[in-house]
Amino acid sequence: MPRRFLVAAGTFVLAALIAGCSPQTPGGTASQAPGDAALGGPASDSATPTPAPTVDPASVTCENMLAADAAAEFAATDWSVREDPFVILDLELPDGTACTWGDFSSPTSDDLVLFGWSPIDDADAASVQTALLEEGWVREDDGDDVILTEDPASALRLDADGYGMTYRFESGAVTVSDTKQGLDLIDVQP
Repeated sequence: MPRRFLVAAGTFVLAALIAGCSPQTPGGTASQAPGDAALGGPASDSATPTPAPTVDPASVTCENMLAADAAAEFAATDWSVREDPFVILDLELPDGTACTWGDFSSPTSDDLVLFGWSPIDDADAASVQTALLEEGWVREDDGDDVILTEDPASALRLDADGYGMTYRFESGAVTVSDTKQGLDLIDVQP
């Protein structure tokens, strides 16, 4: 098949997965564009974070990290998965899992998507957030979670809302995807 068709088909599949797995909130508001997000210090201390349920890191795999139908949809498109260590800048999180899904038989590498999950302690989370901000990443607070996304001007891939690679820091865990919308497909269960 022509390469453009494969890229378009892969993009369509990813968009369909994200749309199907995105949570719907009644009366929700439009998401804030990355350029409008406030940069700066830690989230407000006014809200007490709810501890995340305990997840056994050894039980998290590339297939069960995703929402129920997502891995099956990727497999249906003849994509396979490569598991790698979870690394943020120079910090490797040994209990984490990073998964790259794509057509590895393709001569190009632009048909790849990334998902990852790892436990992270508060000190490492604060340190890596500061380092990402110093490198020009954009911070948003989402309730008790912190979202850090790469500067859209330097992103390799952007989602429909203009977000590139994005980390979500929750209480005790961090997730990553090559777009913010991709985070909606990650569903790690305790």
